[in-house]
Amino acid sequence: MATYKLTTPISEEDARKLKVGDVVYISGHIFTSRDMAHLKLRELLEKGEPLPKDFQGAAVFHAGPVALKNEDGSWRLNVIGPTTSIRMEPHADWIGRIGVKAILGKGGMAEDTLRCAEKYGYVYLQAAPGCAAKLAGGVDRIVDVTWFELGMPEALWDLECTEFGPLVVGMDSHGGSIYKDIKEAGQKKIDEMYPAF
Repeated sequence: MATYKLTTPISEEDARKLKVGDVVYISGHIFTSRDMAHLKLRELLEKGEPLPKDFQGAAVFHAGPVALKNEDGSWRLNVIGPTTSIRMEPHADWIGRIGVKAILGKGGMAEDTLRCAEKYGYVYLQAAPGCAAKLAGGVDRIVDVTWFELGMPEALWDLECTEFGPLVVGMDSHGGSIYKDIKEAGQKKIDEMYPAF
């Protein structure tokens, strides 16, 4: 297990260095995207229209920030915590195609993501649930927000960060998955405790 400090845009080489269990801190821009923003991005791709941000080497956080508006119209972050990532599983392939190199969230993802992480060279990073205030400390400022009409948690937020984390590599680009390992170990334990008659 190693610790890495990465800066966006993240190169494929750096993403492929990471292994399950490594600890990662990210500086640079992190984009939030949940269900609705994923659907909007997919729609733009299907229409051949430009995306609102450059996702080459990007870090995308499955999160819904709570932000407060300043008197000058700018935003400041209050808290930010991860949301359950499995809902974004249907988007695993095009996320890789647009160049995303790190997905942040909680709970892990499934086989399509594992396959696409290997194909495109991206990783899934587990953000600590229940630590929304701590995670917010790694965000220097909100650069801007896109699609605020979708609602605060569903909008696409551009966050400028310094050593955002700690994040743990939950799925790497080499077929490794702590979620798969835990499931298999749990099933083995069940089989040992309750052998078939």
